[in-house]
Amino acid sequence: MSVTNITFVIVMTFFIQISHFAHAKGNGIVVFQSDFGLSDQAVSAMHGVALGVDKNLKVEDLTHDIPAYNIWEGAYRLDAVADFWPANTVFVSVVDPGVGSQRKSVVLKTKTNHYFVTPDNGTLTLVAKRLGIAEVREIDEKTNRLKGSEASHTFHGRDVYAYTGARLAARAINFEEVGPILAAEVLSIPFETARIDDNKLIGGIPILDPAYGNVWTNIPMTLLLSLTKSKDYASLYTQEFLVTLAQEGKIVLSETISFERSFAGVKEEQPLLYVNSLENLALALNQANFAAKFNIQAGGEWRIEIVTK
Repeated sequence: MSVTNITFVIVMTFFIQISHFAHAKGNGIVVFQSDFGLSDQAVSAMHGVALGVDKNLKVEDLTHDIPAYNIWEGAYRLDAVADFWPANTVFVSVVDPGVGSQRKSVVLKTKTNHYFVTPDNGTLTLVAKRLGIAEVREIDEKTNRLKGSEASHTFHGRDVYAYTGARLAARAINFEEVGPILAAEVLSIPFETARIDDNKLIGGIPILDPAYGNVWTNIPMTLLLSLTKSKDYASLYTQEFLVTLAQEGKIVLSETISFERSFAGVKEEQPLLYVNSLENLALALNQANFAAKFNIQAGGEWRIEIVTK
């Protein structure tokens, strides 16, 4: 083989490798969430649609066990995990009791460069507030809809959201091709924000720990340090606080509860205030179900107040 031919082979091999790298770089991540459960083919169908767009996509699941129609819990789960995924991850969330109605189908791009594909029904409440809105676009279903699905109006999770999310993640379309730009706002569910007011810690109950019945708040540990003027939370162990829980203004529980390092800090079935894995304050019973015992639920209508004793 001549020197010229060898050079040609080397150059072509280099360009093939570069081309392969560029293509691989274009393949992204899609993370699915829904209230579908796993007892039928719905989730598998969405995975199939995504991989049909690009078989090299990384397709993952957040959860498919959101309680049926519970938009608030869908909003919470998205917000709880978004930071752990790299920029340009595309989340597809389908908790859609209004499927087939006039609610908008949108893609939110946050200021952290994460994308959320979902109905604009409150699902975006928390990520929009915390991560910030860079841009919102309405999905143009004339161009961003699975071919052959036009007669179906009850499975937008497969036909519109999975398809659009996969195309965006695979860079088969850019963000501008999703559809027309909308005002930089989304439909939001009212909820109690975490704050200090009149020497009280005030916040909401966004979620319950489904396995153990622990009650998670949206109050960061740093606010408790500010309230008590403490340098670290270890100095607060065993300190007692008056904790009041209310639903739509009606008091459901008012108890004196100690702040502890872990569940073992109190006797079995006794209450404690602690720091959960998201570094927010939470309530629990040692080896028992706090939510069930005191009939506590979660959602935007719930409020918690914590006062030093």
